Amino acid sequence: MSPLRSLGNPDISPFDDVFAATGKRYNHKYLVPLDPWYGDRAVFMGGYNPNTDTMDYRNITSAGNAADFGDLNHDTRAVAPASGDGRGLAMGGRSSVPGPDTSVDYITIGTTGNATDFGDTTAQGGYAAGASNGTRALSGGGLSPSVNLNKIEYFTIATAGNGTDLADLTVARYGLAACSSGYRAVFGGGYNNQNVIDYKNFETANATDFGDLTVARGYIGAAQSTPAGRGFWSGGGSPSGNLVIDYVTIDTAGNATDFGDPPSGQGNSTSATSNATRGVMGGGGSSDNQISYITIANTGNASDFGDLTVGRGYIGATSGD
Repeated sequence: MSPLRSLGNPDISPFDDVFAATGKRYNHKYLVPLDPWYGDRAVFMGGYNPNTDTMDYRNITSAGNAADFGDLNHDTRAVAPASGDGRGLAMGGRSSVPGPDTSVDYITIGTTGNATDFGDTTAQGGYAAGASNGTRALSGGGLSPSVNLNKIEYFTIATAGNGTDLADLTVARYGLAACSSGYRAVFGGGYNNQNVIDYKNFETANATDFGDLTVARGYIGAAQSTPAGRGFWSGGGSPSGNLVIDYVTIDTAGNATDFGDPPSGQGNSTSATSNATRGVMGGGGSSDNQISYITIANTGNASDFGDLTVGRGYIGATSGD
């Protein structure tokens, strides 16, 4: 009997290769892991109580208190966070009044230690939103020094350097936060009663209107999940004092939906990050040390997770491995 032969698939084996121990091995193609900005280690960078260089970290998969990670290069608050392939960025910030603070620091998330200088922002001075697709980090909006900004700039996470102007938000604002589906970044909220949600492709084009938050507010955090395709925004200050968590389906434009509530006392000036399934929210106000969590695929109120090493608000939170 003649030996079995391939059907000529160029990605597997030439037509005349024999499928036998002496033939060529099957050309296995391993999938690249999805969403390289995710990870099970959350890092909370900087914050206000007053301005601090403190960084904390905690494993997202299990509740417990945070531990010291290291220090940023200087005391600052309201950095725009992003991460990719194990590297975390703290973009801009508010180290003084009137500012701005254009410094960008980076850390290797899997290895505790102090931050290293990465470069500088071109526009943002603090209270900007950060988002990532694992390769490119975006920083959008901000306050510099007392002017609301609409600029979106980008950084290549693997290569230290200054930011490059990319696009514009639909509305200039600060105190907003952003989430990502990998190809789409979504920017929501802003100080002074902003409920606007914008979205844009990571590579091109200005932002486009997406919808509205359920409650206009700023000084919020945001993160996302893979299984549910959801982005969420944490807490935040609003005229009514109504502190909420709301969510969107990132790939479908529309208004946000109520998710639940943060724990009592945690709401204004929170930060947020996530792994693929669980979102964690840390800090608030000027002295709150609470960390809470949600399962992003299931609506409901947040639950207690643990404590930060130092109570503070206006933190930049990101995650990785």
